[in-house]
Amino acid sequence: MGVKFSDLKTLESTANAIATNMFEGFEPTTELIQLYVDWKIGLISESDFLTNLYTIYGK
Repeated sequence: MGVKFSDLKTLESTANAIATNMFEGFEPTTELIQLYVDWKIGLISESDFLTNLYTIYGK
């Protein structure tokens, strides 16, 4: 999907989080995966993560 991961641990944790939610019908986008990765590696705060998430999905 074009998202670069800094290390294998980040890739694995992201894949596990996304896969778990895909069982519920979630369809990930590149933008959402990048947002999640940025939050997991500390580039953005949790509140910024949630703000951006709400902006993307309008909720």
